[in-house]
Amino acid sequence: MWDAEPEPDRDHRNGVLSTSDAGVKIDGFVQKGQSWYVGTDIPSDLLVQIGDISFHLHKHPFITRSGKMNRAMYESRDRTINKIVLDDVPGGAESFDLAARFCYGIAVDLTANNISGLRCAAEYLEMTEDQEEGNLIFKTEAFLNYVVLSSWRDPIIALKSCEILSPWAENLQIVRRCSESIAWKACADPKGVKWQYTGRKRNETKDSSPSRNNQVPPDWWFEDVTILRIDHFVRVLTAIKVKGMRHELIGAAIMQYSAKWLPCSIQESPVSGSVSNGSSSNSNWKEGLHMIVSGSKDGIIAPSQQAKDDQKMILESLISIIPPQRDSVSCSFLLRMLQLANMSRVAPALVTDLEKRVGMQLEEGELVDLLIPSYYNKNETVYDVDLVPRILEHFLVQEQMESSSPNRGSVSDVKFFDSARQVSSSNAKTRVAKLVDSYLTEVSRDRNLSLTKFQVLAEALPESSRTCHDGLYRAVDSFLKAHPTMREHERKRLCRIMDCQKLSVDACMHAAQNERLPIRVVLQVLFSEQVKLSNAVANNVSKESAEANVHQPLISNRRTLLEGAPQSFQEDWATAKKDINTLKFELESFKGKYLELEKNMETLQRQFDKAKKGKQTSAWAAGWKKLSKLAKMTEHNEPRPHEEQTKKATRRWRNSVS
Repeated sequence: MWDAEPEPDRDHRNGVLSTSDAGVKIDGFVQKGQSWYVGTDIPSDLLVQIGDISFHLHKHPFITRSGKMNRAMYESRDRTINKIVLDDVPGGAESFDLAARFCYGIAVDLTANNISGLRCAAEYLEMTEDQEEGNLIFKTEAFLNYVVLSSWRDPIIALKSCEILSPWAENLQIVRRCSESIAWKACADPKGVKWQYTGRKRNETKDSSPSRNNQVPPDWWFEDVTILRIDHFVRVLTAIKVKGMRHELIGAAIMQYSAKWLPCSIQESPVSGSVSNGSSSNSNWKEGLHMIVSGSKDGIIAPSQQAKDDQKMILESLISIIPPQRDSVSCSFLLRMLQLANMSRVAPALVTDLEKRVGMQLEEGELVDLLIPSYYNKNETVYDVDLVPRILEHFLVQEQMESSSPNRGSVSDVKFFDSARQVSSSNAKTRVAKLVDSYLTEVSRDRNLSLTKFQVLAEALPESSRTCHDGLYRAVDSFLKAHPTMREHERKRLCRIMDCQKLSVDACMHAAQNERLPIRVVLQVLFSEQVKLSNAVANNVSKESAEANVHQPLISNRRTLLEGAPQSFQEDWATAKKDINTLKFELESFKGKYLELEKNMETLQRQFDKAKKGKQTSAWAAGWKKLSKLAKMTEHNEPRPHEEQTKKATRRWRNSVS
């Protein structure tokens, strides 16, 4: 259990440093403008210049305690030196002021705010034990290790003060030690944390009084660590990750840091192209970077170059430390980061990594997050349409990898997991298909969007992903509305991406009245609806009650489709129907004539058979007897010349009989 945050109305006085032997007895330091003077009657013989601030001091207190000052005054060729410039002292004039007070024996209050700067200044001035026992390095090091690092809030404050102390704070391991201390406490059991001592403010309600049942949430440390600079935040989060913190907590901390230090997501209107900041009123942005936006033609008022560089550094750092697990951060957060990454032009490798991560959990995405403006292609589309096919490709690759990954366990377990995986994959593809259809409907309003890009995006998913093509139909209709000058073959090509058989009744009714669609597509819609009606009637023909309840509404829907069709289509349909009826009448007439001819042929055949039978019955019997005798003779004797002649005559006679 630790507590570090002071009471609001008290000074944080953790330690007092002083020396027993001050070379010069003084009453204190007095400031006059930009200069500091020692409160003593002895005139000063040393001037220390740090930027615009001057310190009028004495040589003796520094000779005995600072190796750097000693060397500067006694190893110089000019022994009468009385001015030293220390513009590079870490911590600046504030840290040097504390070190000078220590040299004069004035009590110095050590706090988490000044300990890092004073420790670096002591190192810079070489105030070691070789100069004097109990010197400033020893005492600041002891206070840092035994007081600051033993609490929760003090290491964060000390680490925050290290932002202006690079590289001294890094070389002296102050950053590492503070990061390790914060990580160790953040990973500890929350039961050992006193909630009132964390930096996060509780909601004061009737039931929020401290009690044993008031549990500390696992994210209690988020608010405190988000005040750190990005490089120190990364150090702390890396140390926390090494100690085994859950990846979803690390991802949540990253999202909270992003919400505080990065600008809100910027959306462009598809009509005017202006840019708006939807959540600029959020109080969390008061201390963070801001993106200034307006409704001007250029859309974005560019921030300063320093702000751009800071934003780019924060983005690249946060992207690089996102845990690799699938659900570490939300898909909405990843898409927002991708939007800012494209705007800030971060490293291409990090952008590709973000696209892959979005593809891993695209089924969780929302349309508003997927509408990423195309910032640097002013002559192209409003939104970055080329980005979505790449994300869909990563999504399909991920789905294929998950479906082909081997399972371990019994055969029954394998079958169960395979079935569950197939259902999950099918549901994910269905959700992604709906998201893509909504995206297509939104971007289709852009007149700069080409038919090829629209078609590539619509066909990026396999056909099995869509069980219903209503979303595609809305997108196609929106594209036709935004591109009224399309040629007939282009409209036919556009309509090939949707299947008329997968349209609902409402979509079919709308398509039958849609004059923007080609006539052939309208015919396909009506034909597919007629097939559905026929199938429905065939399936319910054995059930009289079902036929009475289902058949009549279906027929009424068919009539509604025809009656609601455009006038031009109704005229074409009437002409086609008239031609069909004419063909049917001619076919029936031809069929009747054919049946009549067939009947006459049968009558003639019967009459012919009767006449033929009465005239040739006796002749046929005599001829048959002669043939029988000839057959018997050929079985016993060889044929003779006169027999051959008889055989030929018989054959001729047979032929004549037949």
